[in-house]
Amino acid sequence: MKSYSQIIFNNFRELLHFLKSTNFSKAILITIAVTLPILLSIRWGHLEIGLALCFGAFWSSPSDVSGNFRHKKYGILFSAFLIMLVSFIGGYLKFQTWLLIPVLGLLTFAIAFISVYGFRASLISFSGLLALVLSFAHQSQELEIYEYALLIGAGGLWYLLLAVLWYRINPKAQTEELFWETYRLTAEFLETRAKLVGPKMDRLELQSKLYEIQSKLIEHHETLREILLLSRKSSGRSSYQAKRLLIFVELIDMLETAIANPVNYDKMDALFGDHPEFIESFQNLIFEMASQLRIIAEVGTDHSKFPKNSKLVQYFGKVEHEIASFRNETGMEDYEGFLMLQNLLQYLEKQFEKLKKIKWLLGNPDMGSVDLVDQAAAKRFIVAQDYDPKLLLSNFSFRSAIFKHSLRLSVTVMLGYALGNFFDFQNPYWILLTIIVIMRPSYGLTKSRTKDRIIGTLLGGAIATGFVFLIQNPYVFGALGVVSLVIAFSMVQKNYRAGATFITLTVVFVYAIIRPDVITVIQYRILDTLIGAGLSFVAMLWILPAWGFMEIREQIENSVKANRAFLAQIACYYQQKGKVTTTYKVSRKDAFVETSNLSSAFQRMAQEPVSKQKNLDKIYELVVLNHTFLSSLASFSTYIQNNPTTEASLKFKNFIAEIDENLEQVLLALEGSKSAIDQQGDQLPKEQLPSFVPQNIELSSKFDVKLERELQEAHLVTEQLQWLFSLSGKMLGLVSKIEFE
Repeated sequence: MKSYSQIIFNNFRELLHFLKSTNFSKAILITIAVTLPILLSIRWGHLEIGLALCFGAFWSSPSDVSGNFRHKKYGILFSAFLIMLVSFIGGYLKFQTWLLIPVLGLLTFAIAFISVYGFRASLISFSGLLALVLSFAHQSQELEIYEYALLIGAGGLWYLLLAVLWYRINPKAQTEELFWETYRLTAEFLETRAKLVGPKMDRLELQSKLYEIQSKLIEHHETLREILLLSRKSSGRSSYQAKRLLIFVELIDMLETAIANPVNYDKMDALFGDHPEFIESFQNLIFEMASQLRIIAEVGTDHSKFPKNSKLVQYFGKVEHEIASFRNETGMEDYEGFLMLQNLLQYLEKQFEKLKKIKWLLGNPDMGSVDLVDQAAAKRFIVAQDYDPKLLLSNFSFRSAIFKHSLRLSVTVMLGYALGNFFDFQNPYWILLTIIVIMRPSYGLTKSRTKDRIIGTLLGGAIATGFVFLIQNPYVFGALGVVSLVIAFSMVQKNYRAGATFITLTVVFVYAIIRPDVITVIQYRILDTLIGAGLSFVAMLWILPAWGFMEIREQIENSVKANRAFLAQIACYYQQKGKVTTTYKVSRKDAFVETSNLSSAFQRMAQEPVSKQKNLDKIYELVVLNHTFLSSLASFSTYIQNNPTTEASLKFKNFIAEIDENLEQVLLALEGSKSAIDQQGDQLPKEQLPSFVPQNIELSSKFDVKLERELQEAHLVTEQLQWLFSLSGKMLGLVSKIEFE
C-alpha cells in the first residue's frame, strides 16, 4: 500500500506535468486570443470589433492539435476562411422560422460533410459548425455584415499568429510530450504482458486492456511519424530530429517485438506450474524494464538521472542460471520447454538492447557515428490524405458513415432549433451548441459525451450558484471566468466531464458580469443542455443509426488483407534472403495499423446496446484470431530477419500457398460469396511437417551450436506454419457462420 507521502508526490508530479502539457499551453493561448481583443476593445470603446476578433480566434482554435506544424497552420487557416464564410452567410439568415429551419439543416449538412477528408478536416468542420450556431447568439449592431465577417476571419489569423509565435518559442513541446506518453504506454504494455503469464489472472480482461493500449500506442506512433518525417527546415534535418527519429524507431520495434513474441499460455502454464520460480524471475525482469522506461519519460534528456543497467544485468543472470539448471535437469525430455524459455529470454534480451539504445541516443552521442534513418524511404510509411473532390461524391451515399452522421446531425439541429423557438427558450442556440459538441458518428462516444456533458453542466451549475450567492464583485467574476476558461480548455480533450464543468462555470461568470438575473441563466443553461443532450442521444438511436455490426465487416476485411500482404512479404523474404525492403516494412506497419483499427471498431461495437451487438462473441473471436495471426506473422518475421535460415523447401512454399488460400476464402466470404468452401480443417497433417527433434539424438555437454540453431529454426518454422494454418482455418470457419447484414 502506498504511503501518503508517495501519493502526494505522485499527484504533485502529475500536476507539474499537466502545467507543462501542450493542452495547458494551448488553453493559455486560447485565453489570450479571446480575452485580449475584448479588453482592448473595451478600453478603446469598440466592443463589437473585440467580440468579432474574439469569436474568430476561438472558432479557429480546434484545428490546433498535435501533428505536423505545417498541416496545423493550414488547418487554422482553412478554419479562419470557413468561419468567415459561414459568418457572412449567417448574417443574412433573417428568414421566417419555417424557411430558416431547412436552410439551417442544409448548411449543417454541408459543413459536417467536410469531415470525409479526415481527422483535421473534421476539426475544421467543427469550427464551421460553431460559427454557424453562434451566429444566432450575436448579431452585430455597429458593423456591417461583411465587416463583421472579415473581422471574424482576422480573429482566426490572430490566433494563427499566436500559435506560430508559441511554436517558434517552444518548437519541441508537442514532440517531447508525445514521447513522454509513448514511453509510459510502452511501459504499461510490457507490464500487462508480464501479468498475463502470472497465475490466477483474468486473462480476458488483461488481453482486452492490451489491445486498448496497443491501439493508443499506434495512434501516438502515427502522430510522431507525421511530426518527425514531414518537418521541413531550411538548414536540413536537425540533430534533435535525427535522434528523436532513431528513438522513435526503437520504440516502434519494442512494441512490434513484444507482439512478435506471443505466448502459448496453456504450454506456459504447464511449464510454470512445475517450475514457478520462472514466473517471478521473468516478471521482475519485465517490470524493471517498464520502470526504467517510466523514469526515462520523467527525466527527459537529463542522462545523469537515467537508470543504470546493473539491476537488469543481475536479473538476466538469474534467469540464465535458472534456464541452464532446467536444461541440465530435464535433458531432451522437455526440449520444447527449454526452447520456450530460451526464446522468451532472447525476446527480453532484444528489448534490453532497444532500451540501452534509447538511453544512449538520449545521452547526446556524436551523430556522425550513427546510421540515420533514410527519410525518403521512411515517408512511404505515411499515408497521405486524399483531397480529391471526387471523395465527396463517393461518400454521398447511405453506405458512408460520414454521410449518415452529417444527415443525422442536420436533422437533429433542425429539431433543436424548432423546439427552442416553439417553447421560446431564453437562449435556444445553447441547444444547438450542445448537439454540435456532443453528437459523434459512433453511438458509444455520443453516449459517453452525453453523460459527461449532463453531469458536468449540473456540477458546474451547482458550483456557480454557490459562487453567485457568495460573491457580488464583477472583477472577481472576471478573474474566475478567465481561470475557469483556462482549466476548461486544458481538460476538454483529456477529461470531457471536467471540461464541461468549467465551461459552464466560465459562461455563468461572464453572464454574472453583464446580467443581474444570473440564476435564471443557470437554470436555462441546464435545461437547454438536457434538451440538446436528450435530442442527440435519441437521434443516435433512431435517425440513420450507424451500428458497429454495419462497419465491422469492412474492418475485418482490411485487417485480413493487410495480414495476407504481410504474409506474402515474409514468404518472399524467406525464399530470397538478403536485405529487408521498404515494401516489406510498410506491409508490416499496415498490418499492425489495420489490426489496431479492427480492435477499436470492436470496442465501439461493444459499447452499443445489447440488442445491436449482433454476433458479438463470434466477432470478438475473429478479432482475437486476427491479433494472434499477426503476432505469429511478426514472430516469424523477427526470427528470419535476425537469424541465418536454410533454403526454403517446396513444402514450405506449399504450406504458405495453403494459408494464403484460406485467407482468400475468408475475404470472399466477407464479400458475401456463397461459393462452396472447402473445409480442409485447421490442421496440417503432421507427416507433412518437418520434425524439429531428430530421433535418437544424444545429449552431451558439448552440444553442436549449428545443430541447435537448425533445431530452433525447424521448431519455429514448424510451429508457425501449423499455427498460421490453424488460425486461418478457424477464421474461415467463423466468417462462414456470421451473417453481417
